[in-house]
Amino acid sequence: MPYLTGEFECKLDAKGRMMIPTGLKKQLPEADAEGLVINRGLEKYLVIYTKTEWDKKLDELSKLNEYDRKSLQFVRYFTAGATTLMPDSAGRVNLPKNLMDYAGITGEVVLNCMLNKVEVWDKAAHQQMINNEPENFAELAEEVMANKRGGRNE
Repeated sequence: MPYLTGEFECKLDAKGRMMIPTGLKKQLPEADAEGLVINRGLEKYLVIYTKTEWDKKLDELSKLNEYDRKSLQFVRYFTAGATTLMPDSAGRVNLPKNLMDYAGITGEVVLNCMLNKVEVWDKAAHQQMINNEPENFAELAEEVMANKRGGRNE
């Protein structure tokens, strides 16, 4: 799957439906046929995966030791609330109320493309996260990425 790109602001209607923005929909051609999967993020946001990417996550999880308590706990929390989203004829998806409550989503969201998934943030929470950018982003980049290229500058 090609990597997803972009950041999109959306408003939910009174029923919790969100129109998938055209720029994102073009990057998800399989969504109409296969659907998408939405789930809790590792922080207070939601994550949307294509069905193919979700299946890859499940394949990873299936390799964990089911008798190891931490592995079991992780799988339980990671998959809790996972829901298939099928776009309707107008291109809308209905965000599950329990997941919206988890993420504190009230009416406006920001869809933040993150490589092979889309984070769904409450607009105010997203702004707060952006405002908390590390003071020295270059130091964070060095710490995270320096060893990814064998220590070479490219």
